[in-house]
Amino acid sequence: MRVLYLTKYSPNGASSRLRSYQYFPFLEAKGFSITVHPFFDENYLIDLYAGKKTAKVKLLKCYLNRFFTLFSVYKYDKIVIEKELFPYFFSWFERILALFKVNYIVDYDDAIFHNYDLSASKLIRFLFKNKIDTVMKYSGCVLAGNGYLYERAKEAGAKKIVILPTVIDVDAYKVTQKTADAKVIIGWIGSPSTFKYVKNYKMVFSELLQNNAVELHIVGATEDLGLGAKVKYLTWTAATEVGLISNFDIGIMPLENTPWELGKCAYKLIQYMGCGLPVVASAVGMNKEVVDATTGFLVRSESEWLDKLNKLINDSILREQLGKNGRKKVESLYSLQKSSTILLSVLSNE
Repeated sequence: MRVLYLTKYSPNGASSRLRSYQYFPFLEAKGFSITVHPFFDENYLIDLYAGKKTAKVKLLKCYLNRFFTLFSVYKYDKIVIEKELFPYFFSWFERILALFKVNYIVDYDDAIFHNYDLSASKLIRFLFKNKIDTVMKYSGCVLAGNGYLYERAKEAGAKKIVILPTVIDVDAYKVTQKTADAKVIIGWIGSPSTFKYVKNYKMVFSELLQNNAVELHIVGATEDLGLGAKVKYLTWTAATEVGLISNFDIGIMPLENTPWELGKCAYKLIQYMGCGLPVVASAVGMNKEVVDATTGFLVRSESEWLDKLNKLINDSILREQLGKNGRKKVESLYSLQKSSTILLSVLSNE
């Protein structure tokens, strides 16, 4: 079976890597022939992560490449679209695919409909507020990363919706034995754009670092918190991320509480728990599904962040037990091995 994946990014884009690329070896082993055409190329990601603006002519090339790719859709048995065909453009082409009986599958791990319906621009809201609903409605199947995205697809009138969480390959995530007498490392992994959530709790981390034998490790962002040498800023790569997380003793996932965060799929928490770490997370969205009393703590205020982190800092036995439980939960619910069978069923039956 020939499958065309129209991803948003190349493999270094987290959403595309996790929602598409990591499944390709499994699908190919099952006899699928995979072709992938990302909308944005690797140079776009390099500029994005460096905080540079991409030249308009390069963006135009991305749109043109995607447009000409659509002329090849009849060569494939299945079409999988990550989020949308053309960002900030009308859903005309998804409608055309449906009109010509191209039963495409569309995949979401973020509430990107809020880029449009909650945009600060009145013009964008007017033009595109219903765009993603239309894309969902005309699809053959919506793959939704969590319940919030599922409900939006349902409201949009999607014919079929399957929850496919964002997961890890548990075979690649190893649990590292911790030493009780070593300094405690609180860790966060993410992108420069999501580092704002950590910055919101700067005072919490300032107090923790002053009063404990603790380090804070930031993976994937370089903006200085101004908290001194006990904060380490580490470069993210796909090859090193698991090792960097394994060095943590506690994993954190702060969030704001807005509609956008409700669409997030708690991937950081799944990574931490896959490495056998206890977690502390904002009680927002899917975080509340992933974290329970056996795996970590959900918090709602600065005082709760301080209290729960201090509790874990001072209790290595508790850290170990919560970490073991978290690993078991990931193996049971959030593994690539489990989700691959779900995706295989969707591709085989659509």
